[in-house]
Amino acid sequence: MSGLTTHVLDTANGTPAANMALRLYKGDGTLLVETKTNADGRCDGPLLDAQAVKSGPYRLEFDVAAYFAAKGADLPDPPFLDVVVIDFSIADTKAHYHVPLLVSPFGYSTYRGS
Repeated sequence: MSGLTTHVLDTANGTPAANMALRLYKGDGTLLVETKTNADGRCDGPLLDAQAVKSGPYRLEFDVAAYFAAKGADLPDPPFLDVVVIDFSIADTKAHYHVPLLVSPFGYSTYRGS
């Protein structure tokens, strides 16, 4: 299986981050996908399917502050994390790329998943 997927885990609450807005851009700034996570913290389908994946740089943007504010988190003004940006590149277009985000109002982690 190839393509690009993501999911978001809310580490502050120990739950999937449902209804978090996110965007995927090509390296040149072209918006490819704008969506929200489902109840499982995932997108309903791949961000890019196997035919749409091209090698090169990409950017994922996650609206973290808006998500935590909607959940009633006590955020500073301005919030410590507003939009989390993950810049990454795809080298092997035949491989599956999974870019998860583990996030709280004050920190995050990401990695290339499977």
